Amino acid sequence: MDFTLSEEQRAIRDLARAFAEKEIAPYAAEWDRTHEFPAALYPKMGAQGLMGLPFPEEYGGAGADALSLALAIQEIAKADGSVALNYAAHIGLGATPIFLFGNAAQKREWLTPLAKGEGLGALSLTEPSGGSDLAGSVKTTARRDGAEWVLNGAKQFVTSGKVARSIVVLCQTAAGQGHRGLSLIIVPHDAPGLVIGKLESKMGLHTSLTTQIFFENCRVPYENLLGEVGSGFRYTMQVLDGGRIGIAAMALGLGEAALRAALKYAQERLAFGKALAEFQAIQHMLADNAMELEAARLLIYKAATLKQNGKPFAMEAAQAKLFATEAADRACWNAIQIHGGAGYLTDYPVERYYRDNRLLLIGEGTSEIQRMIIARALLAADKV
Repeated sequence: MDFTLSEEQRAIRDLARAFAEKEIAPYAAEWDRTHEFPAALYPKMGAQGLMGLPFPEEYGGAGADALSLALAIQEIAKADGSVALNYAAHIGLGATPIFLFGNAAQKREWLTPLAKGEGLGALSLTEPSGGSDLAGSVKTTARRDGAEWVLNGAKQFVTSGKVARSIVVLCQTAAGQGHRGLSLIIVPHDAPGLVIGKLESKMGLHTSLTTQIFFENCRVPYENLLGEVGSGFRYTMQVLDGGRIGIAAMALGLGEAALRAALKYAQERLAFGKALAEFQAIQHMLADNAMELEAARLLIYKAATLKQNGKPFAMEAAQAKLFATEAADRACWNAIQIHGGAGYLTDYPVERYYRDNRLLLIGEGTSEIQRMIIARALLAADKV
C-alpha cells in the first residue's frame, strides 16, 4: 500500500505544523504548569479550518480525509499533548457521532458550530461503576416523557465536559436488554438538570479538562436522539474504532517530540569528555525509538487509509493504537533516561511528554483491550 502523501495532505500537515509551532508550542509548558485552559485557541483553530477538518463543507468542515486528520493531530501533539487530546476528542468523539448518525437537521444544529470552532464537542461514556465493560456498566437512564428525554445518572472522565457546547451521552433507554437497550442522546451544555462535577486532578494533560457529569432529571428534546433507539452501543463501537486512529496519531506526535528532544540533548551534553550521542548505549536507545515510531506511523497510515476507503479497519485501528502508544511510551521514557537528572526536571519538556502520553495506553480502550480486539479478529478470520 502506497503511503505517499498527496499535495492536499501535505498542505494540511504543514498548516497544522505552522499553527502548532506559532500558537501552541511557545505556551505549552506554562499552560501545563498553571493548568490553564486556552479557550481562545480553539476558535483560532476553527478559523484555520482545523476544527471540522474531516466533515463536509456544507456543515462547516473542510472535507479532508482520515489520513489528513491523523497528520493534523500528530503535528499538534508535537507541540502539546493536552491540546491534541482536546482536538482529537472534539472531532473523533464529540462531533463524529453527530456526523455519522445524525439527521440533516441535527447536523445543521449541532455539527456545524462544532466544525466552525464555535464550541467543543464531548462524548460521555464511562461511569463510576464501570470501565472497559462498557456494555454492562451503563446505569445512566433516559426515560421518554412526551416530547422530551429525562436523564438521570452520573458519568466520569469526560474530556472537555466542563466547556463543551454539546455532549453526546450513552445511556440506557430500555432496562434489562443489555447493550441493545443503550442509545446516544445529544445533551446541550445549558440543558436543565445537567450538573458539571469536579475537575479531576491528573498526572498529566493538565490543559485538558476532565470532569464528572451528573444528570438530575435532565431534560432534552426527544429529537436529540441520535439514530435509532437501542443502537447506541453499536454506534459507540464504530466511533471508538475511528477515534483510536486519532489517539495513535497523538502518541506518534508525542513520541516524535520526545525523540527530537533526546537527539538534541544527546548531541549537546558531554560526559567523560565526549557527547552522549557517541556512546553506543545511547545510540541504541535512539535507534530503537526511531524504528518503532516509524513502524507506528505506517500502522496509522494504513488504518486511516482503510477507513477513508470504506474498508474494515477495526483491527488495524487497534493495532495502530496499541503499537503507537506503547512505542511512544518507550520513546518518552528513554528521553528522560538520556537526559539523566535533567529529564526529571520541569525545565525540560520530556517529563511532560511522558506524563501526557501515559493516558493514551488507557483511554479509548486499554492496551489489554486492544490485544483482545486484535486476537478476536484474528480468530474470527481463521475459523474453519
